[in-house]
Amino acid sequence: METKKKQKSVILFTSPSCVWCTRAKNYFRKNKIRFKEIDITKDRKAAKDCEKHGCRGVPVILIGSQWVCGFDQKKIDKLLGIKQ
Repeated sequence: METKKKQKSVILFTSPSCVWCTRAKNYFRKNKIRFKEIDITKDRKAAKDCEKHGCRGVPVILIGSQWVCGFDQKKIDKLLGIKQ
C-alpha cells in the first residue's frame, strides 16, 4: 500500500502586475500543488517579511520554512520533490 507524502505548506507572495507570479501560480496548478496566495500590495506586513528574508521583488515563495526569491523552478522542484 502506497502512502502519499503530505505536501509542505506553500505560500506565494505576489503583486497584481507580476508576470512571474502568474507563471508560478500556473506551475503550481499544473503540478497540483496547493498554495496560499498573499498580495503584498494589500499586506504590508507580508511585504516586510519578504524583505526581511532578502527578497526585494515578487514572486516570493515560502515552502515549509524555506524562502525562495523569484520563480526558481529548480529550487521549487527540489523543495517539493517534483520530478522533471
